[in-house]
Amino acid sequence: MENIHLAAEDEDDLYSGYNDYNPTFDSEELDNDVGFQQAVKTSHGRRPPMTAKFPGTAIGARPMATSYGARAQMNSSMGRPMTGAVQDGAARPMTAVRAAGYTSTLARGSTFDPLGQSKGPAPPLEAKIEDSPEEKIKILEKKVNDLIEESCMAYSRGDLQLSLEKAKEAGRKERALVRQREQTGTADHINLDLTYSVLFNLANQYANNDMYQEALNTYSVIVKNKMFNNAGRLKVNMANIYFKQKNYPKAIKFYRMALDQISNVHKEMRIKIMQNIGVVFIKMGQYSDAITSFEHIMSESPNIKSGFNLILCYYAIGDRERMKKSFQKLISVPLGIDDDDKYIAANDDSHTNMVIEAIKNDQLHQMERDRKGLAEKYIMTAAKLIAPAIEGSFAAGFDWCVDMVKGSQYVELANDLEINKAITYLRQRDFNQAVETLKTFEKKDSRVKSAAATNLSFLYFLEKDFDQADRYADMAMSADRYNPAALINKGNTVFEKQDYEKAAEFYKEALRNDSSCTEGLYNLGLTYKKLGRLDEALDCFLKLHAILRNCAQVMFQLANLYEMLEDPHQAIDWLMQLISVTPTDPQVLAKLGELYDNEGDKSQAFQYYYESFRYFPSNIDVIEWLGAYYIDTQFCEKAIQYFERATLIQPTQVKWQLMVASCYRRSGNYQKALDTYKDIHRKFPENVECLRFLVRLCTDMGMKEVQEYATRLKKVEKMKEIREQRVKSGRESSARGRREGSAGSVFHSEAKQSSPVLEQARDSSHSGHGTSTRSERLSAKLRALPGSNEPYEASAQRDIDASYVDPLGPQMERPKTAAKKRIEEDEFADEELGDDLLPE
Repeated sequence: MENIHLAAEDEDDLYSGYNDYNPTFDSEELDNDVGFQQAVKTSHGRRPPMTAKFPGTAIGARPMATSYGARAQMNSSMGRPMTGAVQDGAARPMTAVRAAGYTSTLARGSTFDPLGQSKGPAPPLEAKIEDSPEEKIKILEKKVNDLIEESCMAYSRGDLQLSLEKAKEAGRKERALVRQREQTGTADHINLDLTYSVLFNLANQYANNDMYQEALNTYSVIVKNKMFNNAGRLKVNMANIYFKQKNYPKAIKFYRMALDQISNVHKEMRIKIMQNIGVVFIKMGQYSDAITSFEHIMSESPNIKSGFNLILCYYAIGDRERMKKSFQKLISVPLGIDDDDKYIAANDDSHTNMVIEAIKNDQLHQMERDRKGLAEKYIMTAAKLIAPAIEGSFAAGFDWCVDMVKGSQYVELANDLEINKAITYLRQRDFNQAVETLKTFEKKDSRVKSAAATNLSFLYFLEKDFDQADRYADMAMSADRYNPAALINKGNTVFEKQDYEKAAEFYKEALRNDSSCTEGLYNLGLTYKKLGRLDEALDCFLKLHAILRNCAQVMFQLANLYEMLEDPHQAIDWLMQLISVTPTDPQVLAKLGELYDNEGDKSQAFQYYYESFRYFPSNIDVIEWLGAYYIDTQFCEKAIQYFERATLIQPTQVKWQLMVASCYRRSGNYQKALDTYKDIHRKFPENVECLRFLVRLCTDMGMKEVQEYATRLKKVEKMKEIREQRVKSGRESSARGRREGSAGSVFHSEAKQSSPVLEQARDSSHSGHGTSTRSERLSAKLRALPGSNEPYEASAQRDIDASYVDPLGPQMERPKTAAKKRIEEDEFADEELGDDLLPE
């Protein structure tokens, strides 16, 4: 009790001595305090703080410091001794409660850091020990889940092979996981959900990779395992695989097994399975069973697809009345979508308008539009299908369908059905009825009026009634200026009037309204081609090729443009792409042969010309080139068959028959050549060249007919001379240029006739270099061929001119070989042939 200070009754101040300073609490001199430093360095200073508290205070009796650092011993009213008191010669004991961090050195520049953050970052946590079996199992489970996720992501990217590999790897990891649990004695804790996920994903990936048997085996493992809940539903997947394999009886069996294992609570799933059953019955041709399934669906939960399939079944069995009832059920199926009026701003509320703009093109609205578009497609298809079958004529059937649709929620489809009625008339070649049907739309609303006027304009354009086509194109544009088809029809009518600049403007406007309008882009390219703006035309067709990758017309136009731009290599490349799309087009093959011929590659040219001849053996240009090729290569016998075919195609052209005769002569068959010339003379008795050949051949062969043919030649030459004089006297009053042109048209039409330019039937456009390249292509031998009506200039001496020029040109010399030249000895060189040696 000696340390307890009791308040004397006579003391005036209860708190006297509070401000007395005790040097023990001076923390500034702790660095020099030997006892304190020793306590810090020993385990005594590192022991955990004491939490004992004394009653009466929150933190026990402890000294309180002021902001000025002045401290004094506070005597407790209960007589508790101060813990800071130090006995003489004893070390200072540690307090039971740690200081809150308020020190007297704060005012002298030290940092306030009660949490000790200035000491640096905390030491790192100790790593988990992964050697324990549970940790290994958890890591393996995470790997399996990651592999399943990677497999699904690979499938979503379209990488089917990778998705299957990941699924197989997940299966291997999962089996290793099960073995590890069995080894550690924790088989009761096997994760069945993980096993189910692995097997289900593996079966799906097998099915996606068309490995149907493996998929069925995997699904069977899941279905037969009674530990998996609701595994029976996977029989639907197995039935789908059997359906893909066209094993329809088994598909029906598994669909019904799945249907038995699904309770009536899952109504939507049962409806979908029954719909699949109905589709399988249609595939099997069992329409009555399919009708039973679809009728049940339409009574329980009607939908568009089932209604359409029901109509197909009744159409297949030819039940008119039930077709009508099914069509009425189809158009009464609720779509479950809102009206488009809610997307129209009804007031000036900016907030409401912003919300409407935000939801106008969101995914929900797009889904509603897709669902409505699909329903309209099914209804239109069903109407077009049953219209000819439900009534005596298709027109009456269409009228019934239109009346039904007008009373339904698809009232806007009625006009489309009317237009389809007109299109059906067109398919039946009943143009008058089609026009009459379309003309009924002239007084209807703008959208339908524009569509009808567009069709009418196109019809009149096909009939080459360009004035009416222009009139209805204007009507369609006035009803709907943003109708690209109407603008294209207007551009076409202007194009036919050869106002290409104005046509280009209409095509451009159509493209501005609809950037995906391929017809406008194609026609704009043709217009630029007509205007000579080849680079712009090339740009149009390149853009069109990016949209229509395998369009043969676009590729041909690109090849033709590169040919006009004098880039034959690019033209050949595009034509090669074209024949990969249309390998049997004779015109394309002939064009390729022409380009290779211009490049000097005769072998490639022959290959493509010959292919063109195989597919279309009546092209006179190809026949002419092939005949000339064989003559150039000294195979006159092979050229004969081509010129004979040309004779069949153009029997009035004497040059082909002269070619045949010349080929016989050059091949050494003189008797056949003579017979051919005689036949030509019978058909064309006034042909001077044929008579010259006959005179020459008969002279060479010493035949008696030489005088007869010589006399005929004189008569023909005299007739030609008289005819020429008459023509010249009639032309004396005309100008020289007119006289030359007239002479060329009268006398040289046959001789100067050039081969027609390759017709581009797809767009009626011609190659600018067609005539020149073909004239260069023809052999000099063929160009030297005289015409049947070419005048013969008789000599002044009136002697018979039996000289002639071979229409195939001079015969090429035989190339020298290593063999010794054989000296030809003519046994009859110095002898005259008697009459007895001549053939009879």
